[in-house]
Amino acid sequence: MKMKKVMALCMAAAMSVPAFATTWYVSPSGAKANEGTTPEAPLKTIYGALDKAAPGDKILVAAGVYGGKAGVGHIEITKAVELYGGYSADFKTRDFKKNQSIIRPKMEQNATPPKNGTVEFTLTDDNGKTVFDGFFIDHSEVNAYHPREGKPEGVETGYWLEPPTKGDYPFASLKKYAIYGNTTGDFTITNCLILNSSFYAINLNHLRGVVNIKNNLIINARMMACNVSCRSAKVFDTRLNFEYNTVLFTWSRTKDFGDMGYGVRALSKVDANISHNLIGLSIMSAFDNSMNNRKGEAKVTLNENMFFLNKKGDVSYTVSPSVKYLKVEDEAFEDFEDVDGIESCSKNVSMSDPSVFKGILDNAYLQGFLSASYTESTDYNPNSPANQFRSAMGMNQVGSIQSKVSMYANKYPYSDNLMKLFGAVKGFGAQ
Repeated sequence: MKMKKVMALCMAAAMSVPAFATTWYVSPSGAKANEGTTPEAPLKTIYGALDKAAPGDKILVAAGVYGGKAGVGHIEITKAVELYGGYSADFKTRDFKKNQSIIRPKMEQNATPPKNGTVEFTLTDDNGKTVFDGFFIDHSEVNAYHPREGKPEGVETGYWLEPPTKGDYPFASLKKYAIYGNTTGDFTITNCLILNSSFYAINLNHLRGVVNIKNNLIINARMMACNVSCRSAKVFDTRLNFEYNTVLFTWSRTKDFGDMGYGVRALSKVDANISHNLIGLSIMSAFDNSMNNRKGEAKVTLNENMFFLNKKGDVSYTVSPSVKYLKVEDEAFEDFEDVDGIESCSKNVSMSDPSVFKGILDNAYLQGFLSASYTESTDYNPNSPANQFRSAMGMNQVGSIQSKVSMYANKYPYSDNLMKLFGAVKGFGAQ
């Protein structure tokens, strides 16, 4: 019986990875009719390669702008494959910063929105290895912005519009994740830029195995840059390594700056290692631990990160019944290590010289964010003739509330300056 069990396990392992993996090539100059297995005859679309690929295969993608099946703006990945962007047209060299492989959906594609995310993973092989490396996901063209309000001087657009409001656009904002997944196995996202995400930049529901999110730029996301949960009933079946990422400009859920607005969040049942990141300019905090308070189900190391200009704090956590915020320079920050489930919190620092971003970050956008504000005013007069009449008739009195925001999730302009964020701070953030 033992021998049969061993043989069955060996056969299952062998079935999860093909005996001979194939490398597929994708380029805007390719064609659907091409074989796709040589640099000289690439396929035209990432979807076309995914359709042909088997688990364990590699897909190499040349510079260009790509969409999904039949011209929709999203890509679905259902196999444990390795995708690498950043190749030159002849596939002889790879430089993901220079040879940009871009997934940039267009506003008219909002008519056929993705179910959950612009790049969506549905994976079922616990032994599979999935890599998404060297891609730029840009939501700049699928968001609707107010034409006039909430537009600081020098900023390209007004504030982001919550659907179903369209403003002057043909469709409302997409309001989907940039990367979403029900994943499992060995899963990696690296060397990517996620820009102007209209929801969380990355949201993964992982069953078991390791999630590596490393060396990425996440710029201007609503609500959160990264959220990874564990779907397994077994505590710590999911391990998250969130390392060497640069996260800048994370906005709140709504324009009143009332909640959300985190760089990365720790969740119950996830063994989370968060280290060597550069996280700044969050509406709330760089790291949120407020949803990781189930006793015995929290496990976090938060070491050697650099934080700067996070509006409420560098970390947030629950002190029942409220949420507490701390900055690295606060005397009480060292006490954060005493929070249940925080196994280590050491060598985190506050940026001492923000001038490293001079000439890299858009100055008008930065100034607008730093002074971003929300105000409300009420127009209500109980003694107005209309309200006196309504009161006499037993009707509710009326008034109005006017709200105003100086800036909220406006479009951050894309430029090659963003590539200079790689390596901007030695040892912290994307290198």
